[in-house]
Amino acid sequence: MAATNLVLILGTVLLAGLFFRPRFLASRLWRATVTPLASIIGSGFLVAAPILAHSAGTLAWAAMAGLCAVAWLFGAAIRFNIRQVEPRLTSSPPRSMLVLERLSDVTLSLAYFVSVSYYLNLFAAFGLRLGALTDPFWIRIAATSIIAAVGIVGGMGGLKGLERLEVVAVGLKLSLIGALFAALALALLFSLKAGSFTWQAPVHVRGWHEASVLLGLVILVQGFETSRYLGAEYSAEERVRTMRWAQLGASAIYLVFILLVTPYFLGAGAPGGEETAILDMLAPLGAATGPLIIMAALASQLSAAVADMNGSGGLISESTRRKLPVRAGNVVTALAAIAITWSANIYEIITWASKMFVAYYALQSAQATLAAWRGGQRALAVLFAAAVLLGVIIVLFAVPAGA
Repeated sequence: MAATNLVLILGTVLLAGLFFRPRFLASRLWRATVTPLASIIGSGFLVAAPILAHSAGTLAWAAMAGLCAVAWLFGAAIRFNIRQVEPRLTSSPPRSMLVLERLSDVTLSLAYFVSVSYYLNLFAAFGLRLGALTDPFWIRIAATSIIAAVGIVGGMGGLKGLERLEVVAVGLKLSLIGALFAALALALLFSLKAGSFTWQAPVHVRGWHEASVLLGLVILVQGFETSRYLGAEYSAEERVRTMRWAQLGASAIYLVFILLVTPYFLGAGAPGGEETAILDMLAPLGAATGPLIIMAALASQLSAAVADMNGSGGLISESTRRKLPVRAGNVVTALAAIAITWSANIYEIITWASKMFVAYYALQSAQATLAAWRGGQRALAVLFAAAVLLGVIIVLFAVPAGA
């Protein structure tokens, strides 16, 4: 469709002009928002529609709203910990608080190592696919080079060095996503005017298996926890505020996208959750769609990987009580991600990484439960205890898409 192709191209250019304005790029609060936002809108943005098409059908919007609500609950626990638990960790904290924090650190470190490797292997795969190169060996070579480059930037520039790279990647990604939304909205108007609008999805059985798949999709909206470990540069109030902005913005983007893309669900393909399924699904939108989505994929993987490396470097620094600076933490993360790239199949272990993230959320919710109870905030303690139970259920019963 010529009109949608034009909208895709012009929309990207116009939005890029907004996101790359020097005053916007220099905003301190925007930089603090970018890290969690980049991680939340990572590869999940690309696989959400195909997976939800098969697991929730035309109720995909409701499933996504539920996932965003669950993520908000876990985020509330982490925001509570930023305000109430962090200050106590530096001044003779209770043993239970210290144990929970150390368990959280170990769990999240392992998850970050895997996620950085996962994102940048996918980045390499998408990039090499432009040249019709799919050999796993060369994908690993490319992934190693990219991980090393990001690690060098993080090692030399620390948090601010990664932020500069991250801000550019997020600006590009949001420009592409905004243009895609405009093209989808235009196509929707055309179909409504022509009377050809349909609201259908692949036939599937709704039952416990689909519910188990949905439980495992919290990983799609994961990433807000990175704000917890940016304390070397940002105050507690700045991190709490910008985490809220990131979660609200990402939730809005996910919900609007799912609503706009639902009419294309019959092109979802096999229910495996492959990254490239979105290309086939949205092929009718126009010839410019494929290249735009590939560019969005590259920006998504890079920004999400950089965000997680940022979080990991801060986490390692904090857990060693600043004995290792954030720069050294970034290098450690890069080395671990390279080791994973060459020693394991990322697609086999990503499910375990997903569960590690949820296990971390459960541990942080347990931390918030105890802190709220000690502080006499019983209603909050009950709410955070419910988050712990939900996290345990997800870890025990979630299954990967296509299983």
